[in-house]
Amino acid sequence: MAHAERGLVRTAWVVVRDAFGHFLWDDGWAMASHVALSALMALFPFLIFVASLAGFLGAEGLSVRVAEYLFAVWPQGVAGPIVEEVKRVLATEHRGLLTVSAVITVYLASNGIEAVRNGLNRAYRIVDRRSIVFRRGQSILMVLAGAAASLALVLLAVLGSTFLHDLLAAAPVLQPLASVLVPVRVVVAGVVLVVVLAGVHVWLPAGRPHWPRLWPGIVFTLAGWFVAAWVFRIYLDSFSNMAATYAGLAGVFTAIFFLYMVAALLLFGAEFNAALSRLRDGTIG
Repeated sequence: MAHAERGLVRTAWVVVRDAFGHFLWDDGWAMASHVALSALMALFPFLIFVASLAGFLGAEGLSVRVAEYLFAVWPQGVAGPIVEEVKRVLATEHRGLLTVSAVITVYLASNGIEAVRNGLNRAYRIVDRRSIVFRRGQSILMVLAGAAASLALVLLAVLGSTFLHDLLAAAPVLQPLASVLVPVRVVVAGVVLVVVLAGVHVWLPAGRPHWPRLWPGIVFTLAGWFVAAWVFRIYLDSFSNMAATYAGLAGVFTAIFFLYMVAALLLFGAEFNAALSRLRDGTIG
């Protein structure tokens, strides 16, 4: 048994070492920086489009709720300043869903998806020869689908909260149920995160391992995200003095640094899957 355990540990070490080596070879840190900055730049256009879509559907108030749910799994020290800026942006009216400005907004939001696609193609050793029209069209469709799905999820959450409020008003004995709303919101956000991460690995790269073999990298990324969020929260609470160092840019710098860690772990998850594929093929090294 001890020999088998040592063999398992050695294999795990070989896979992680190979994945990290290829991560460095693929300029993983630089790609993570590109993904993080692109994601931050795409965030506000995406939420503005969500606000436009909500206004078009006559549900303007839902756009702010989308932002709150989107940042539910972020460390508070990172999410707080960004949420306030998002609310300030969404406080202005964004009419004209089918105007040129909306088209530009969707295009800018799709840049974040394109950045992730490039990083995953590198990790999986794929030269993407698909048409640029197809790739950009897929990214735009994912932005549109993400906006519609976000509004649908928030609408269901609002309806669920309203139903629970009415239920508690009619039966006060069930008042303890009110305490489950926040954990449920975090769980829902976590489930959405898993679905989105799986979809990113399945649909964005031009080639990748068979989808059941994607889960090790996805689980690795999720575990890394939770650890990174926990460590980053402790760092912000105990050691960091961002405001003194970066003044008015503290919130933006904090968000970029956090997204940088998130992007690096996402790309490393893909490298981890690629290393496992090389292990199965006997070409690892």
